[in-house]
Amino acid sequence: MIPAATPGGFDLGRDLTGSGPIHDVVFVFVGLAVFLAFIFAARFVAHFAAEQLRRRQVRGDMVILGRRVVTALVIVLGVFAALGFAVQSANVTLFGLLLATLVAALGVQDLLKDYVSGYYVLLEHHIRVGERIAFDGHTGTVKEVRLRVTILQSDNGDVVIVPNSELFTKSVTIRGVTPEEEAKKAPPA
Repeated sequence: MIPAATPGGFDLGRDLTGSGPIHDVVFVFVGLAVFLAFIFAARFVAHFAAEQLRRRQVRGDMVILGRRVVTALVIVLGVFAALGFAVQSANVTLFGLLLATLVAALGVQDLLKDYVSGYYVLLEHHIRVGERIAFDGHTGTVKEVRLRVTILQSDNGDVVIVPNSELFTKSVTIRGVTPEEEAKKAPPA
């Protein structure tokens, strides 16, 4: 039956506190307000992230990319929060957070693998600065071992940046110094 055709018509008090159409519309508007708040927050968070990147002297194009990524992430979180309010269920928000976590975990899997491998490369000291190594078709002198990458310089002067996960999972040959090379390095007697 149509509510207006009932003997009392619309009962605004009951409709706002119960589950009537006005109650549902209020939550949709609350969801829209939450979404707009996230849009404004995205601008401020992106500006803050860009300033932090500039302080670290990151290239300009990477600052722009970082700002866009932060803006997109905050807006996506806002969409899920707004949907959670609009449909009056925390399950939508929870699903959104789980989905975002899954996407982020898959996206940074290789990066985390490089950092963990770099930790072990630095901890175990199997590869040291100044050593000549060969692996996977690359040969060179280790110039620097960082947490994520190792920097090699080849014989012809090329710089090779190797992710530490490559050094950790593949066979690496550490070239020894031959007696002839040692004699060339020794000062004349």
